[in-house]
Amino acid sequence: MATTTLESLARAVGRKIAEVRAGTGVSQEKLAELMEVTVRYLQRVEAGEENLTLGSLATLANLLGVKPIDFFKGAKGRNTRVPRAGRRG
Repeated sequence: MATTTLESLARAVGRKIAEVRAGTGVSQEKLAELMEVTVRYLQRVEAGEENLTLGSLATLANLLGVKPIDFFKGAKGRNTRVPRAGRRG
């Protein structure tokens, strides 16, 4: 079974956040302003260098008009496969 590391998950989710943000046409500068954080912090989030809280994920999702789970859907990173409930191996 593949394992998920914090680092690989943060990178995969960060890439997905960047993808969603770009897809909505919102700049990093505008999103950082709406979140009341620095652009550098948002850059670190999108690079997977920050460990987001659930609250931050919810805020990002609300601002971008998606559900928090959307940041995990299709987030492809090395060793980020999550087995379905009830399945083994």
